[in-house]
Amino acid sequence: MKNYLVIGNPIEHSLSPKLHNFWIKKNKIDAIYSKQKLNDSEIGSLILKVKKKLIDGVNVTIPFKQKVIPFLDILSLEAESTQSVNTIYLENNRLVGHNTDIDGFSLSIKKIDFEVTNKEALILGAGGVTPSIIYALNKMNVSKITVTNRTREKAENLKKLFKNLDIIEWGNITNFDIIINTTSVGLNTKDEIQLELPKEIKNKLFFDVIYNPQETNFLKKGKELGNKTENGKNMFIHQASAAFEIWHGVQPEINNDVMRLLD
Repeated sequence: MKNYLVIGNPIEHSLSPKLHNFWIKKNKIDAIYSKQKLNDSEIGSLILKVKKKLIDGVNVTIPFKQKVIPFLDILSLEAESTQSVNTIYLENNRLVGHNTDIDGFSLSIKKIDFEVTNKEALILGAGGVTPSIIYALNKMNVSKITVTNRTREKAENLKKLFKNLDIIEWGNITNFDIIINTTSVGLNTKDEIQLELPKEIKNKLFFDVIYNPQETNFLKKGKELGNKTENGKNMFIHQASAAFEIWHGVQPEINNDVMRLLD
């Protein structure tokens, strides 16, 4: 039986095992997918298990998307361009790091039919998934990307990868057509992003990469102000589908059963 897992800290909220095991059973694959909470000091020993073929594939979530990179042999173009890895596998005895978050985000935006070409995007946070969002937005030809983060230096560091970013102080809200929360604020239902949003904001898109809970306080606020909202559920499903195909050579079906599974 093959062994797959997702690593993160925190990891309790992750629905990856539920989704992957559903697809594994559906496609009659002899495998199991689990989740594991890690500390930084444990990354090396876990990655070594992939090298030794004790683990067949790993998904990576916060805060390890960058931290796993030194332990890998090669990065895909997407992972190299974003310096962010969310999928690990062994190919020709080399540890490969790949990034399926980019396609996950792009497909989720296409699914809700929100046109982002020549639009302005404001990103909250500068963590693990942020480079993937920026990469995807650039591919979708947005006109401007602004990033704000509590620690400004972390946001400024993103300019090493993406020259076309505007960085603003946390709490300063600039004009936007789409605002994206990439922080972990909202995983706890009591969490609230302390931002003063103009009351006249309407008909924008509020997007939260968090999918569990389904509606964060950030999305509730966006809806109350009269905006379109989208959580990270479709992004999560599509990035998982891409990882599943890499590992098993099968493109899993995304249907109503899958959508209901994660409700």
